[in-house]
Amino acid sequence: MIERTHSYEISAAHVLSHPSLSDAENRALYGKCANPGGHGHNYGIEVTVGGRVDDRSGQLVAAGLLDQIFDERIRQRFASRLLNDDVAFGDLVPTAENIAVVVHADLAAEIAQRTTAHLVRVRVVETRRNSSTIGAPE
Repeated sequence: MIERTHSYEISAAHVLSHPSLSDAENRALYGKCANPGGHGHNYGIEVTVGGRVDDRSGQLVAAGLLDQIFDERIRQRFASRLLNDDVAFGDLVPTAENIAVVVHADLAAEIAQRTTAHLVRVRVVETRRNSSTIGAPE
């Protein structure tokens, strides 16, 4: 098996706040990230797929297809938006960890359906000091 990673960037905003907690509890838990006005990031999102190289094309995934899937499933949905407003974050605080979970879940089936590869992992880079990675569920 070989792996191939594509890196993307999207700008989006979020508020780290759990609805069952008071404003004071959210501030204690999430600090300045609990600001009700929200704040934005230029998220780096790395998508790694794995599988066998196609003998004819010499590629794991056809050129541009992974980009197209990412654009359709992730960029159009989340870019330049408040993540808290997306249905996927209805019960989830849009932390880097949960963003990785949502992106992985949204891409896995689509990649399997439209390519011969499978999704190996998704890494969400929120800041230089903060990233979260999810692999295939066990």
